[in-house]
Amino acid sequence: MISVLDIVELILKFVGLGLIILGGFASLISAIGFHRFRNFYLRLHATTIGTIWGCVYPLIGISLLSITLNDLGASRWFIAGASFITALIILILAPAGSHAIARAIHKSKTARVQPCIADLLDKDLCG
Repeated sequence: MISVLDIVELILKFVGLGLIILGGFASLISAIGFHRFRNFYLRLHATTIGTIWGCVYPLIGISLLSITLNDLGASRWFIAGASFITALIILILAPAGSHAIARAIHKSKTARVQPCIADLLDKDLCG
């Protein structure tokens, strides 16, 4: 007879594998977007999406999957915790880093957006 613990382990295993697959798919889409987008800001957006979806989701998936692997012994909790903490750190730092890069590029007037609809920070860059 199947216990509730076995069902929970099976659900965690499938959710973990699903997150890993979703992260791989997101990384592929991000790479395609990086090569297809035309200006710096859109490419930066694609790489940030690839960082968040392509790194954070698989790390959380690894964390969930490692909990269910009894062959790892006591180290499975270390792997789960380290993966989860790493995912949280990336989740906090990746958007902040990409925002800092975008702001520095905008202030240095290195990249121009074409076509530009409105730039409320610097009217000279749009027009």
